[in-house]
Amino acid sequence: MLAFVTGCPSTETGHNTIGVPLSKDTITSKYEKPITPVVNATREVLQRNGKLIVDNVVDHTFQAKVNQRNVWVKVKDLDGKITQVEVQARGSMTGDVDLAAELSKQIGMLLVVPTTQ
Repeated sequence: MLAFVTGCPSTETGHNTIGVPLSKDTITSKYEKPITPVVNATREVLQRNGKLIVDNVVDHTFQAKVNQRNVWVKVKDLDGKITQVEVQARGSMTGDVDLAAELSKQIGMLLVVPTTQ
């Protein structure tokens, strides 16, 4: 008989959520770009893929709902030239590293080939 250990894993926005804390759910990427285009790309990717719930312009954190999964993203300026993006995705109880990886990849691709409007 398998027993699942539940707990309260923390999110990229600094809050806790119910679930299995040891399941992989986060992808971290670094880009040689200033923070502003990375924040804009993150916002666009989350809006394209689901519903953007929180867009905190002060600390550059986002919360979204994508494919019935909760997604949190934190964008951090490391030194003025390098920006770090942490994408975290969780289902009802466990992490969804595949979704986190897909969203992270889309952010990176948007930074290389920006959309024209």
